[in-house]
Amino acid sequence: MISRRSVALALTIAVLSGPAWAASGNAVKMFDTDNDGTLDLAEVKKAAAALFAKLDPDHDGTLDARELRGRLTAKELAAADPDRDGTLTLDEYLAVVEQRFNAANPDKDGTLDAKELNSRAGRALLRLLR
Repeated sequence: MISRRSVALALTIAVLSGPAWAASGNAVKMFDTDNDGTLDLAEVKKAAAALFAKLDPDHDGTLDARELRGRLTAKELAAADPDRDGTLTLDEYLAVVEQRFNAANPDKDGTLDAKELNSRAGRALLRLLR
């Protein structure tokens, strides 16, 4: 059961944090398929795979820098591209997603809440989901 104090604290944080907090809360609602108020790795990977398909208009199974539309810097793309072909396969893209998920999950509980998604690492992850 959630106490009134917890709700009041959450609302205060949301007001003080401004739009970024709201955006991360919306991400939880958007991708939280089991409605537990957090995102687990499976939910995040499912969202990332769906976005990958949308970003791949030529359906060649890879994303190049143009198709990624700024979601990764050139340096990040190079680091995520082990075969050095200048593109990411779905597996390579999901590997980056998993790395960013883990970076955004400092308590290692396997889930991300709105506060964790609002961190620098969380926002980096969200860029790969939207």
